Formats: sequence, C-alpha cells, structure tokens
Amino acid sequence: MLGADFFRRWMAATAASVDREAERLTALDSPIGDADHGSNLQRGFKAVVATLEKDAPDTPGAVLTLAGRRLISTVGGASGPLYGTLLRSTGKALGDAAEVSEAQLAEALRAGVDKVMALGGAAPGDKTMIDALVPAVDALGDGFGAARAAAEQGAEATIPLQARKGRASYLGERSIGHQDPGATSSALLVAALAEAAGE
Repeated sequence: MLGADFFRRWMAATAASVDREAERLTALDSPIGDADHGSNLQRGFKAVVATLEKDAPDTPGAVLTLAGRRLISTVGGASGPLYGTLLRSTGKALGDAAEVSEAQLAEALRAGVDKVMALGGAAPGDKTMIDALVPAVDALGDGFGAARAAAEQGAEATIPLQARKGRASYLGERSIGHQDPGATSSALLVAALAEAAGE
C-alpha cells in the first residue's frame, strides 16, 4: 500500500528530474513552443516540494491535490494548468484514504488524464503530453517500470507526428521531426513515480 510519504517522494523525485532535464526540455520547446517549458516546470516543482515540506499533508490525495494547486498558481503557460489539473484530479479521485493500492492509483491517474484531455481537447496522436500519459496509465497494471517504459516510448513516438493541439500546432508540418516537450516532461513524471517505488 502507498501512503502520503510515497507521494511526497514522487513529487521530490519529479522535481529533481525536472531540475536535471530543464535545459533539454527547453531545447525541445525552442523550435515548436515558447522555449520556457523547462524553466517553467523547474520553478513549479521546486515550489511544490517547498510547499509539501511546509504543510506535510497526511493522505495521498491531499499531497497530490496540494501539489496540483501549487503548480496552477506558480507555472505560466499551458503546462501549469495541465499538470496542475492532472495532479489535482488524481488527488481528488484518491479521496481521503490514508493509504491506496497500486490499482487505486492507476484508476485515479486515469481520471486525472481524462480531465487533462477534456481541458486541453487533446487525444492520443495529437503530439502532446497525452501521448506519454495514456500509454503509461494503460501499462500501470503491469507495474511502475512498465508504465515508465510506455511513457518514454510514447514521448519518442511524437517525433514523426504533426502537432494538432497547443502552440506547436500553429507550425503545421514544421512541427514534424521534433519530440514533444510536454510528452517528454510527462515521461519524466512517470519515471519519477517508478523511482519513488524503487523500480
């Protein structure tokens, strides 16, 4: 079973990973976005970790709900609302339980991903974070390691796609050949989940 500590570890591992990869995320964002994806997420997840250390919520749902709210209030651009919605909706779906199972987390994460799709209007194949998140959630039943591999493959699979949503969609065919920064950062989020689980 997974308690609040596990979810705090997940957010800390995500912050550390985004910190390490911020330059790469910004480089991916340069040709098809605003060239601020890395720095925006870096600022956001630093704020999340600081807030969780100060407030220390005691349930998995409360950890993710607070993290999501913090991202929405700290991160500019589209990534703040999208990541914030993902974490907040996942947290709400987990409810007030002191501990949750891996199956409950998978179900809650799917609810979070559905909310992100509704908010951004994106579907798999549109060259967005959804291309990493949907395969990850589908694979979560086989364990955190399987989810990480699926998210990484999903992010790489955005390279040949033409963007149909978000800032990159304005470029039309020129968006082809670039890995989507949002899918890449989503793969980091899932990899951090596997890291928190020790996989």
